[in-house]
Amino acid sequence: MNTRLTSPKGLVLALAAAGVIGAVGTGAYTSARAVGVVPVATAAVAGPQVTLPDFSTITSRDGPAVVNISVTGTMKTSMDGDAALQGMDPDDPMYEFFRRFQGQMNPRGRQQQPQQREVPTRGQGSGFIVSADGIILTNAHVVKDAKEVTVKLTDRREFRAKVLGSDERTDIAVLKIEAGNLPTLQIGSTKDLKAGEWVLAIGSPFGFENTVTAGVVSAKGRSLPDDSYVPFIQTDVAINPGNSGGPLLNARGEVVGINSQIYSRSGGYQGVSFAIPIDVAVQVKDQIVATGKASHAKLGVAVQEVNQAFADSFKLDKPEGALVSNVEKGGPGDAAGLRSGDVIRKVDGQPIVSSGDLPAIIGQSKPGSRVSLEIWRQGSREEITAKLGDASEKAAKVAKSDDDAGHGKLGLALRPLQPQEKREAAVENGLLIEDAGGPAALAGVQPGDVLLAINGTPAKSIEQVREVAAKADKSVALLIQRGSDKIFVPVRVG
Repeated sequence: MNTRLTSPKGLVLALAAAGVIGAVGTGAYTSARAVGVVPVATAAVAGPQVTLPDFSTITSRDGPAVVNISVTGTMKTSMDGDAALQGMDPDDPMYEFFRRFQGQMNPRGRQQQPQQREVPTRGQGSGFIVSADGIILTNAHVVKDAKEVTVKLTDRREFRAKVLGSDERTDIAVLKIEAGNLPTLQIGSTKDLKAGEWVLAIGSPFGFENTVTAGVVSAKGRSLPDDSYVPFIQTDVAINPGNSGGPLLNARGEVVGINSQIYSRSGGYQGVSFAIPIDVAVQVKDQIVATGKASHAKLGVAVQEVNQAFADSFKLDKPEGALVSNVEKGGPGDAAGLRSGDVIRKVDGQPIVSSGDLPAIIGQSKPGSRVSLEIWRQGSREEITAKLGDASEKAAKVAKSDDDAGHGKLGLALRPLQPQEKREAAVENGLLIEDAGGPAALAGVQPGDVLLAINGTPAKSIEQVREVAAKADKSVALLIQRGSDKIFVPVRVG
């Protein structure tokens, strides 16, 4: 079953993953006597006293700084078929006209050529005021392609808002309304936020303004597909379409995040929500207010997860780090000496546990700054320094690989590349995989792939590959090229 990552406004990101999500109920506890169980001890053990936050006080104090955002825009659509109705409000007087006459014929009896027409689009979201002179934070996807943005306050006043700037990489947008002495929210920090801590969301789900929902922090530092620059906060706070851009508050009423996406199989809330850390949002906001845009650094590498099979292949003590599968030619990583097969373990002393940690740290750095990288190369630790580039052209991506690597021999049929094949693949060395069976096939290797390296050693000959595979203990890491993409694949050999 495919699971979808859905922004509360409706933006859907495909996520090929299957999992079981448990729901936490309110009636999970049953007394021992009620089920006929006799306690073994009569002495009562006092548990820790838990005090719930005063949600009503937080709501009454901070609610006025949360706003409802309405956007209108247009989209071009073809007049043929149902396309002419896309984006139109069913209450629009022209809706019925196009529905009934969209297939009409011209005088000669031939189908008319499809025509382009701009149809209106509408959307809603949430936001919150961060300065008394009218600076508002929200999600970039809330105001994307908007021609008109209207902000409505809790006192029912409405203002036309100007979009000062938006940053799609972090999904942050900054708005400005012409008003003064506005209520504001106190900005907190995510550094001290802990899993299990109470949090509160205020927003406009389905257009119901100033709706309050509460829950706990489920985890921090989550990496999501296509959102590598953001270490998301995961919560179980109910978030639905219209909550996008609203604040996530801690028990002290401080903003710790901006509600952005939900994990869903149906498109609605199913118990898992994600918020952008306020530390990231404030950094982006400050850049947009100052310059009109946000800048991010890049290292110029593609990375993937280090699972146990890769850890065994590269002789790592534990499966942590970001495995470099490809280095952009002429990029910052290339200039620093990074190679495919390096495992980045730390950036400026910050541990890289999962591959998503790397672009999240690099993306929040300034282009042109220098970072110290601790890498694992050929069984030993090394340190190199890289000067970061500008990510405005292309962001670093997280490659994905299959986790199941099978058992036994490699099961590969290899042959050397012909000169013409080397030129087409743009490689100096490599072996063409003519057939893949056994554990290699189970790991996802396919005929037509080009084997570039095994356990970091360039694949220059079939004998060399056999030699490295024979010395492997549990698994080998194959660097393959498929089309223009390069990726490491772990293959179990024992």
